[in-house]
Amino acid sequence: MKKWILFSALSLAGLMSACNDDDSLNPVFISDSAFETGTDEWVAEFAEYSTETDSLTLRMLARRSRLPTGLDTSKYAYMVEASNGSDDMFMYLKKKLTGLNANQTYNISFEVTIATHYPEGGIGAGGAPGGSMFLKTGASGIQPARKLVNKIYEFNLDKGAQSEEGVDAVIIGDATNGTSESTYKLVRKASTKPFVAKANEKGEIWLFVGVDSGYEGINTVYYDRIKALISAQ
Repeated sequence: MKKWILFSALSLAGLMSACNDDDSLNPVFISDSAFETGTDEWVAEFAEYSTETDSLTLRMLARRSRLPTGLDTSKYAYMVEASNGSDDMFMYLKKKLTGLNANQTYNISFEVTIATHYPEGGIGAGGAPGGSMFLKTGASGIQPARKLVNKIYEFNLDKGAQSEEGVDAVIIGDATNGTSESTYKLVRKASTKPFVAKANEKGEIWLFVGVDSGYEGINTVYYDRIKALISAQ
């Protein structure tokens, strides 16, 4: 099935300007990325690990890739993978939206489709593979990034710790595939309620989607589609 990117960050600016002539419309805008032709300005980063981690055991990989065997390998996704020796790795994608109203508060709802091979009820070091890989979505007028604190690369926003939510992020599910088999499946996760974020003085909001993991093995997720619906409060 063909996937459409309805509005990019560039087109969002023009649409916001056109519609804001009548504030009563309170329109809904969509950022919809399917990765068939590129990364659509999503950027991968990693946080919550030590600078003292043995480089021979540290694995962090992110790239646009074909879907894995068992799915339609003619289609593309954004693959993110990391070893989790810290028992707290956060691997995430971020994207900047521009052209919003400066300091305006927005409601944001996410729909994320991932390809994952982790079965339900798994057992692993530090936590269940898949079940202890918490899928989080968030937004902020501040750019998501890592910062070095006492030899730890910490995440600069409040995403919460693993199964806990934070001020800047909510949990929309885990990385299990909904079956008892270790085979890749496409699984859709969605917000149960809108997330509230405030644009900065430049009219920017950063979206981010990530896995906050307690599973101490190799964590691998393919983002098949990331969709965010945005409306002014």
